[in-house]
Amino acid sequence: MLSCRSQTKIARIQFALAGMNAHINHDLPLAIGATCKVKHTIPQQGTAQYSDYTAINGTLDGLIDVAKQTLHVRLAGDPLPTVSHLEDLLAAWNLGAAREMAWNNAEGLWQDSAFAATIRMDTIDGLTTVIGKSLLVPVP
Repeated sequence: MLSCRSQTKIARIQFALAGMNAHINHDLPLAIGATCKVKHTIPQQGTAQYSDYTAINGTLDGLIDVAKQTLHVRLAGDPLPTVSHLEDLLAAWNLGAAREMAWNNAEGLWQDSAFAATIRMDTIDGLTTVIGKSLLVPVP
């Protein structure tokens, strides 16, 4: 994905969302599991840990809205067209849904056998890659 960084038809917000995608979809389930091991808890909905995890979603959504406005320029600094593929892309991004999937994957990884966890991580890797590439489609 770093090879795309000099393409002026890819907006800054697209790179920001691609980075968030990699963190949330791939890294976050692993971090949840690692934290639960250290804290001697289990990733499970309905727990105090899950409530803390989801409590930040509103704050993060607000930051996404600010980033959409701040980063709504092309890499070269030219404004984006009023209506574009980018608006559709941004509308499809849902931080809360992505974080919920990360938690669900953490729960699954916690319960999976070693073999099933390997398969789940391969699936997570593939999904994260596809979403990342989709987020970095140049804006016409």
